[in-house]
Amino acid sequence: MKLKIPMLAALLATCAPAQMKSVNPTIKKIVDSVSEERVGEIMKKLESFQTRDLFSEDDSPTRGIGAARRWIFDQFSSYSPRLQVRYDSYKVKKKGRIARDVDVHNVVAVLPGKLNPERQFIISAHYDSMAVLLRAMPQPAIGGDVPATDAYADLANRAPTAPGVSDDGSGTAAVMELARVMSQYEFEKTIVFVAFTGEEEGLIGSSLYARKAHQENQIIDGVLNNDIIGTEVSGNGRIDNGTLWVFSEDPNDSTSRQLARYVQEASERYLPSLKIDLIFRSDRLGRGGDHTSFNQEGYAAIRFTTPNETYANQHTETDTFANASVPYTTRAAQANAAALASLALAPKAPVTNEPIARGPRKGQLTPMIGRGKSRYDAALRWKNENPEPDLLGYVVVMRRTTSPNWEREIFVGNVTEYTFKNVSVDDVIFGVKAIDRDGNESLVSPYVPGPRTKTEIETY
Repeated sequence: MKLKIPMLAALLATCAPAQMKSVNPTIKKIVDSVSEERVGEIMKKLESFQTRDLFSEDDSPTRGIGAARRWIFDQFSSYSPRLQVRYDSYKVKKKGRIARDVDVHNVVAVLPGKLNPERQFIISAHYDSMAVLLRAMPQPAIGGDVPATDAYADLANRAPTAPGVSDDGSGTAAVMELARVMSQYEFEKTIVFVAFTGEEEGLIGSSLYARKAHQENQIIDGVLNNDIIGTEVSGNGRIDNGTLWVFSEDPNDSTSRQLARYVQEASERYLPSLKIDLIFRSDRLGRGGDHTSFNQEGYAAIRFTTPNETYANQHTETDTFANASVPYTTRAAQANAAALASLALAPKAPVTNEPIARGPRKGQLTPMIGRGKSRYDAALRWKNENPEPDLLGYVVVMRRTTSPNWEREIFVGNVTEYTFKNVSVDDVIFGVKAIDRDGNESLVSPYVPGPRTKTEIETY
């Protein structure tokens, strides 16, 4: 079935159903159920272990990484019988910042989806911490935040206390609180709550997890990573509790960038007093987080973080509960809840790029878009195998090539082709998303051109 519309300007006056952009009562209830009191209790409890350094005590019931790990596991297990809680464990050899052979244990809680359980969304943070004894930290090496010395890899230089409340007890508190709240509900897709470890040693736990997921061909539609969401006061005195940063990797229509745009729209719909600032780079300059591990394996992954870090507290004994903000952490958790619930309730995204069947570019993905019979139209096609029974239809989104975010959208119905007459495909970026009868929207699938084949020229 093919439909036509005469003018691009008419797209703003669409026939979109009333469900679009409405507030879903279930999602609002989830957001409102995130408890500031419980977030604060978790942050205090994580501080009480004194240190969560990867190389700290493993067998103490009250101190160190082992006690923290077991407490997180027990908390996940107590939230709901729906949660499938396990350790994701590895034996890691000494190398680089891994100062000795060590066992690494991620804590994982899975909430299976009821309709598309094979499709996962992950929300994560890291529960390990680090503090060093150097009072005057060396300057970062050019291009990164790792000091030019081996201070971080020297176990003798580790501080006995590493509270790590903002980095990253705050993110861990958000993940745990969302596991408690969201495990009381059922979702279309699977949600995985993960507390990673070994982040401070070079993203060890998340790298191993993401590598295994790739090797097992797991379908991970998106990763929401929370790292340092516990402060609203910057080291230079700036105070801002109304802005949350979201980082996503290039290029501009990467799957991570689509995820970031979705998060901004969903979070601000349910938390209009919170501004989601999209930062179009993979992370803070020269730095990384556990989302990076998933990016490297080809998965869509983004990072939530505060724009107001206090570097004097980072990786020190002063990263304490007293220097953190529970209200700000709670608002960041609520932003995650809005986006994650929206994603997990939504239909899967349509397919807009397909592999070339033959020729020198065989196997490369090419967009299912063209100029139509007239050669002056924008003719779009897409696929959606096994659509959900409550699928309402599809929404076409578009923007100028220089615009960072989608500017216009039109509900086109339950069709798999749509033609915009007299609209050029050269100066507009298009995408398609699915919507169900409750107004839940999928991620956008953009039409992304593949790389041009390099011409091999023989000379004589």
